[in-house]
Amino acid sequence: MSAVFRADDQPVNARADYWHQVVGDTLARLDLALPSTPLDARDRLRVGDLGPVRVVELSTGETSRASRRPAHIRSSDPELYKIDVQVRGHGLIAHGGREARCAPGDFTLVDLSRPCGWANSPAAGLVAVAFPRALLPLPADKLASVAGVRVRGDDGLGALVSSLALQLPGHLDSGEGARLGTAMLDLLTVALAGRLGVSRAVPTESRRRALLVQIRAFIEEHLGDPELSPRSIASAMYISVRYLHKLFETEQTTVVDLIRRRRLEHCHRDLLDPGLAAVPVSAIAARWGFTTPAHFSRLFRATYGVPPIELRLSRRM
Repeated sequence: MSAVFRADDQPVNARADYWHQVVGDTLARLDLALPSTPLDARDRLRVGDLGPVRVVELSTGETSRASRRPAHIRSSDPELYKIDVQVRGHGLIAHGGREARCAPGDFTLVDLSRPCGWANSPAAGLVAVAFPRALLPLPADKLASVAGVRVRGDDGLGALVSSLALQLPGHLDSGEGARLGTAMLDLLTVALAGRLGVSRAVPTESRRRALLVQIRAFIEEHLGDPELSPRSIASAMYISVRYLHKLFETEQTTVVDLIRRRRLEHCHRDLLDPGLAAVPVSAIAARWGFTTPAHFSRLFRATYGVPPIELRLSRRM
């Protein structure tokens, strides 16, 4: 279960102390340099755990600054790493003698056992994902070289890490927390190992789970391509079709069934969208990779119990 804290839950004169306590209890002790104007409804924090990771969704009003100093570490060292993923606005993280200037989507690895400073622009937002240092199975000296370095959120594995992290707050109260938390760690481990040139240090099972995350992301991105198939997926992932099917032996679906199900789910959503009421059913089917209307109609009816046109008509009644 997640917990939500808002600065305006407290009287104006008590908000600064309250916010210091909330932030410190959530992750680690910090000094907050708060704006001269009172904190308001825009200053909001949501926190929850997904298996091995803690997820913090933070929104701020005016420009905010924070620092974790050696005195904080001496008195309270939770031995955590975290990544800070920028959602809105811009952030600056000073860590390990480096400065990472992050735009939306970018993220930075932070070692909470070392001093660090943060600054965010007005109306900023970020998602922090924290986890025990022992759960990142990479050499500590190597990780120190990337702490405080900006990782772009629009390229390669960095984009997948960012995308998955930004989805985590939406699952804080769902039943799939442990799986998503583990997937987050696996994907981050593989991404950082690649940057550090130590991919062989990644446990086999972590690589396998991270590859599954990549495959699922590829499928989502290419659902509208009628040529999407196990062969095209395997080619894009540089693996054999046989190994692709083997990867899915531990899942509750096959590759083909996953593609079909996700296409049907998108069609179902679009058919119920009033903004798409003028779009023909066949066009919606084609948008999601179904090239034969009759085949699509049979699959849709077998899955949802009604033909697609009847579902749309029932929505209008």
